[in-house]
Amino acid sequence: MNEKFSGSFTQQEPLSDAAIAAALEVMQHGRLHRYNVVEGELGQAALLEQEFAAQVGAKYCLSVASGGYALATSLRAVGVEHGDLVLTNAFTLAPVPGAIASVGAVPVFVDVTENLVIDLDDLASKVGQAKVLMLSHMRGHLCDMDRLMQICNDAGVTVIEDCAHTMGATWNGVASGRHGEIGCYSCQTYKHVNSGEGGLLVTDDEEVAARAIMLSGSYMLFERHLAAPDRTVFDRIKYDTPNISGRMDNLRAAILRPQLRDLDAQVARWNERYRCIEDGLRETPGLQLTERPAAETYVGSSIQFLLLDWASEKVQEVIRRCADRGVELKWFGAPEPAAFTSRYDNWRYAPVHSLPQSDRILAGIVDMRVPLTFSLDDCAQIARIIRAEVGAVFQRDGSLPS
Repeated sequence: MNEKFSGSFTQQEPLSDAAIAAALEVMQHGRLHRYNVVEGELGQAALLEQEFAAQVGAKYCLSVASGGYALATSLRAVGVEHGDLVLTNAFTLAPVPGAIASVGAVPVFVDVTENLVIDLDDLASKVGQAKVLMLSHMRGHLCDMDRLMQICNDAGVTVIEDCAHTMGATWNGVASGRHGEIGCYSCQTYKHVNSGEGGLLVTDDEEVAARAIMLSGSYMLFERHLAAPDRTVFDRIKYDTPNISGRMDNLRAAILRPQLRDLDAQVARWNERYRCIEDGLRETPGLQLTERPAAETYVGSSIQFLLLDWASEKVQEVIRRCADRGVELKWFGAPEPAAFTSRYDNWRYAPVHSLPQSDRILAGIVDMRVPLTFSLDDCAQIARIIRAEVGAVFQRDGSLPS
């Protein structure tokens, strides 16, 4: 009888005792708003910003309501205006082009490679079309950041990094989010730290930082930020920067601070699980894994594989067969958006592009979460199930489906 997995792909670990205690302290005094502090008190949001800036080696940090808000705020802070073109990945999640559209700008999509990173040759061919690249490190895959920054610096293009899936990752020892002008991170439940919703923004540019703080709704309370530029910087921009309120509150910040202290240990746990699944899938007929470059230190909170050039009905059969055995896989090749899986051609607020390379790759991308609630035995079982079902469909047809 075929084995069946009985775990949940959406269940999170409980918050630590330290996070629960910090949350209780905030609830007991009731000062949830980030600027509601008593004399001499350092608010939780301000402390979170100070600590995260130090953790990634940034001068300035701002905590906000969501990762998507951080992205849109970054675009506004670097001067993107209505009608401007902004380069971004063809393979990403909807909040990335959504942030571009939210400021009235226009996404220009760049191809994806078989290693699920932005195609740097395609980027080089399009880099002259825009002044900003919103780079998505989609599903935790880092491209050659040295070459990317060379392309963008040579063209005078500002890079904003979407690090929703790469908090804790590095390229050549540099933290994800620290190559470009701005790094944006998500603290949503399914990311690497969990406050339900929330976001962080880091930069070394004092004026960008001041504009972002003003945009988030600072009410001129600049002195209550610990990872912010000098007040004289705010004096230069405070009259022409609108308040688009999107602050993080002290309760979420309190929950996040202990989690950030544990991040390295959590990354090690994710990667142990990722490698267990990856090892179990190696050399599965018809299944292609993505290769991780030596310069990349990744966070394996999800895993992707390609059923490249498979007919759509065959991919869907694999997904159905795995689901019947308790393994939840997501597919980026479906014609209609489903849950978080959507494609550049689903986003009709953006101009239609012809990206045959990306179409081919997206049609084969299968994605799976790797929760820390899984044991290594769970991961080995999941890999056996996927391997068996991919192999069954592949071998039945005798060759790549057509």
